[in-house]
Amino acid sequence: MKRIYLDNNGSTALDPRVCHSLAKILQDLQGNPSSTHFFGRQTLGAVGKARDSIASYLGVKPHELIFTSGGTEGANMVLKGISSQKKKGHIITSTVEHSCVFATIQALEKNDYRVTYLSPGLIGSVSADAVHEAICQETQLIAIMAVNNETGVKSDIAGIAEVAKQHNVPLFIDGVALLGKEPFTIPSGVSAMTFSGHKLHAPKGIGMTFIRSNFKLDPLLTGGEQEFGKRGGTQNVLGIIGLATAVELLSTELPEASLRMQSLRNLFESLLMENLDRISINGTGPRIANTSNLAFSGVDGEALLIALDAAGVAASHGSACASGSTEPSRILLEMGLPLDLVLSSIRFSLSRFTTEEEIRTASTIIIDAVRRMRHVNRSIR
Repeated sequence: MKRIYLDNNGSTALDPRVCHSLAKILQDLQGNPSSTHFFGRQTLGAVGKARDSIASYLGVKPHELIFTSGGTEGANMVLKGISSQKKKGHIITSTVEHSCVFATIQALEKNDYRVTYLSPGLIGSVSADAVHEAICQETQLIAIMAVNNETGVKSDIAGIAEVAKQHNVPLFIDGVALLGKEPFTIPSGVSAMTFSGHKLHAPKGIGMTFIRSNFKLDPLLTGGEQEFGKRGGTQNVLGIIGLATAVELLSTELPEASLRMQSLRNLFESLLMENLDRISINGTGPRIANTSNLAFSGVDGEALLIALDAAGVAASHGSACASGSTEPSRILLEMGLPLDLVLSSIRFSLSRFTTEEEIRTASTIIIDAVRRMRHVNRSIR
């Protein structure tokens, strides 16, 4: 059986060119980048070159990039870093943030922070106007994701950043579901932004956080003076080089890969909707190129996922961080979708390596599975 992977928002395969760079590093570098001898300086130079390359792509200063283990650490770094140095105040966020942001802010709320949770509605994202209306004198931070990892709906980051800038309020952006999917520019009103390597064909266990020079945070991990004193511990050199290679590739892959993913995503949705009734797209707002969150009315989503996996198609309910949970999607419920549609929803996410043949084959498998399950459900009734 040839398996088809449509869970690229969960994680992506390593780009072969990233694999090549990793193999070279494994052969060439052995020193600790904090060591002062030749081998340490050699490794530190490679880390510095990687940092410079990524900073150039993002349009930021190299010292504003802090390498981390991924998006979760980055979110904790920012949220706990700002809360540790200021009096308890007010935070603005949305009800559809990734769990690494949502759960961390809930923990701060239990520690006497006041939080405004903005609702996205069926659109799937909050507006700049809603953020503007929520700001008060005590507001210390705005935390909004660039792209929802479950629905693919994009936030108006430029508009929200302008609001934050006008009110002189720090803005933290979860950029994990954005980098590698479409070109973008970090607005000047953004104070911090997190990214994760395994979402853009780099290794797992490596990420980075952009922290603007004038945005002061206490370190989450204390110890040595690595990462400009903002993140103690020996750097993940292998991951850093792999991440830099993956980011460098975006300069040549995008925006053509974005257009190709969007075209295949649209083909995927049209094939399903032409052959199935009672199917709908979750999230009416503008979406990132690679994501399709669909509700198959009358079908149990968990059962459909199992059937698709058995037939060779990998998809998901939503965030991999919620894997194993028996609870319905918090994101879809907070958008206002009825429970029956939430329970029938599945996320499909493409990568730049997804092919038209895979899309057409997967569509046929999904159509057959949904028809079969609906027929069984009617027979039982």
